[in-house]
Amino acid sequence: MASAHQIAAATGPSKRNATAMVDGPPKFDLDTYIANYEGRTRYARLALIGSHSTYLALEASRAAVLEAKRGKDVKRYVQAVERLAALAPDDPEAEPDRSWVETTTKESEAAAERMEAELKRYKNNLIKESIRMGNEDLGLHYQGTGDLQRSFQSLHRMRDYCTSPKHLADMAMKVILVAIEDKNWMAVQSQVHKVRGHALKSDDDSKLQPRLHAALGLAQMCSGNYREAALSFLRVDSSLGTSFNEVLTANDVAVYGGLCALATMHRTELPQKVLDNASFRAHLELEPHVRRAISFFCGSKFSHCLAVLSAHRTDFMLDLHLRGQVGQLLGLIRSKSIIGSFVPYQSVSLASMAQAFVTTEPEMEDELVEMIRQGSLKARIDSQNGLLISQEFHPREQVQDEVLTMAKRYEQMARLRLMILNIASAGLEVKHGKASCQSSSHMQQSHMQHHRPPTGGGTGMEEG
Repeated sequence: MASAHQIAAATGPSKRNATAMVDGPPKFDLDTYIANYEGRTRYARLALIGSHSTYLALEASRAAVLEAKRGKDVKRYVQAVERLAALAPDDPEAEPDRSWVETTTKESEAAAERMEAELKRYKNNLIKESIRMGNEDLGLHYQGTGDLQRSFQSLHRMRDYCTSPKHLADMAMKVILVAIEDKNWMAVQSQVHKVRGHALKSDDDSKLQPRLHAALGLAQMCSGNYREAALSFLRVDSSLGTSFNEVLTANDVAVYGGLCALATMHRTELPQKVLDNASFRAHLELEPHVRRAISFFCGSKFSHCLAVLSAHRTDFMLDLHLRGQVGQLLGLIRSKSIIGSFVPYQSVSLASMAQAFVTTEPEMEDELVEMIRQGSLKARIDSQNGLLISQEFHPREQVQDEVLTMAKRYEQMARLRLMILNIASAGLEVKHGKASCQSSSHMQQSHMQHHRPPTGGGTGMEEG
């Protein structure tokens, strides 16, 4: 089991900033870990590890330089070299390859000009398929050079020249990849919903749906919508495999989905929706520690659950997308654990709770006070005796209050209905529209004539 310091650091009330350095070795091998990914996310993950891990900083920074040099993004290469030079000035890779920088820059500019000229020629010839492919080539080129704004615009212009639902789906997936790299989560969710509106062939749809669910779950998680993110990740079919490793892998789906589910779902929901979910179970088998943590939580072994999560905190903090959310997620899981452990009792000593959740008694009290203020914990603290006491619950009084509230609501509705009936019977009902305006005007005139005072000194009855 993890030490007290580790559990408190991972799940305690004081959450460390997302920019903090991560001490200690992770549980993964860097080469094996990065081999699971493809495309530009490889550099992004290596750069994150090199910038925030004290244990893998040098190895990851050196790998980031080599990875950047395989592509066309000169800005990334310069940043990687500067980072490595700050860590190991004498490293051979810490000296920038100026010849490569100049050559790559010229080649990228020449390629962009050539593609722009070809696209212009296609537009003059009004060939829709050529225009679509020209925009695609230009968008992918800009993405490879790190110009994400131009890439997004070029890929988005493909929509007007797509001639089939499959073309639209392919275009949307490319836009989603760029939006994820740019952390434009609203655009990711928008594109996912647009793709779902297209009628695709069954084979194409079955291949596309796991990636769409994974992309939507990632966008929802990074936007703080953890409940929706958990449901999206739980829908990711086991056929995802390596088809989306430009962004995430099946292992990431298990970790992201498991943590979001633990943070937002009730203990009675987890077995059915997570552990017994046939599709998601295949992902959980890749990350047994996540499955173990969920099983402990379902079995009310909350301290064991928090210990498992604490042991893998370093891995969570070195993940490209999870790093910014891990503090909030672990905090929610810890709060749920505290509530779950307290519910069966009328009162619990602060000392025993501090011991169970591996913290000091004053810190435990401060955490409980904050939970009570937020309304997540229905209890009060007896500081003199060091007790956490649940609020007394009287079912009979609650039923009586509900009955009185219902009676008042019924009386109010009855009065409103009687008033509406009286208004209608008196002819005072106001109808909408042009015809109703004319009718209302006619009614007012007849009303004025009816109440007009008689002329000639006589009465209406005498005239009759």
